[in-house]
Amino acid sequence: MKIAVIGANGKSGSLIVKEALSRGHDVTAIVRRTDAKVDPKAKMLVKDLFQLTYDDLKPFDVIIDAFATWALESLPLHQTSLKHLTDILRGKSNRLLVVGGAGSLYVNPEHTIRLVDTPEFPDEFKPLATNMAKALDELKKCTDVNWTYLSPAIEFIADGVRTGHYSAGGEQFMVNSQGKSQISYADYAIAMIDEAEHPKHIKQRFTVASK
Repeated sequence: MKIAVIGANGKSGSLIVKEALSRGHDVTAIVRRTDAKVDPKAKMLVKDLFQLTYDDLKPFDVIIDAFATWALESLPLHQTSLKHLTDILRGKSNRLLVVGGAGSLYVNPEHTIRLVDTPEFPDEFKPLATNMAKALDELKKCTDVNWTYLSPAIEFIADGVRTGHYSAGGEQFMVNSQGKSQISYADYAIAMIDEAEHPKHIKQRFTVASK
């Protein structure tokens, strides 16, 4: 399978690249700078996300969007970057898998209250979660794009161990047998490539958490 990873030099993107390569896929890392650190076994395309065209993405069966930004002034890019990708993939057969956020997950079965709307949600993360939630809302309107949005558990652990196991759910946040909602970046990468190989959530958002 030919897989492109946008933001392949980031924390989640680099582990997704590693996981895909370990399974024998043909992986291209899409990065903005020639000096970006990516796995040497991956091919590289140096181009800004906003400059990507469909001709750039056409060769790939799956495009994984691992774009991330944390600075307050750049948070709206979570919305505009995803809109750019969906605009160029409309009506195409290529699949778009998105590294999503946890703040938009629901806390109740009625799906009326999101994590970001709860009093316990940290104020410092609300701007990021709100922008990512708005991006997801717009993505859900894209009926002519083969998208999948993967939200991690509440506690997304960058240096967590790769256990090789996870539980999958839907729109509502999950906890494990210890009552914790967490997953490592490495196990999240496993879930992402599992979805790439065996699509179960076309035009859906799902979530994963450690067992």
